[in-house]
Amino acid sequence: MCAKKKKSADHIREIRNAKAHHNYVVGERMEAGLVLQGSEVKALREGNAQISESFCRIEKGQVWLYNAHVGEYFFASLENHPPRRKRKLLLHRREINKLIGAVEAGGKSLIPLKIYIKHGLIKIEVALCTGKKLHDKRESLKKKVMMREAEREMRRGR
Repeated sequence: MCAKKKKSADHIREIRNAKAHHNYVVGERMEAGLVLQGSEVKALREGNAQISESFCRIEKGQVWLYNAHVGEYFFASLENHPPRRKRKLLLHRREINKLIGAVEAGGKSLIPLKIYIKHGLIKIEVALCTGKKLHDKRESLKKKVMMREAEREMRRGR
């Protein structure tokens, strides 16, 4: 007998929110499920999505994802989904209550960081974030440049 072949990994790479770490100070992170239609799942598996302008809101005890663009699946024809519809996030009640307390306290917002596949299910990582001021953004860019230059010097010194 030959050894069993492992299933090939899904085609999706992590879809990341590149602006999140630049615009926000990222706090506590949570993993949530997404309520999706069939064509959305197939489009996400192709990597056809963008979450850089998206955010989450809590309405009537449920968490919703707004402004996330999931492109249309080419082969779905008439049964395609609207690309920018609001999508429900699946979280436990105690997690939602924790988020409600943090957001209502003020100064925090729910920002999606990445979408990925875990054990065949599409998951989204959301974080409680605090907005950065302009001078904070400049400081973080300066730190990145200094670290990059230091690493470059370390490689030259070898």
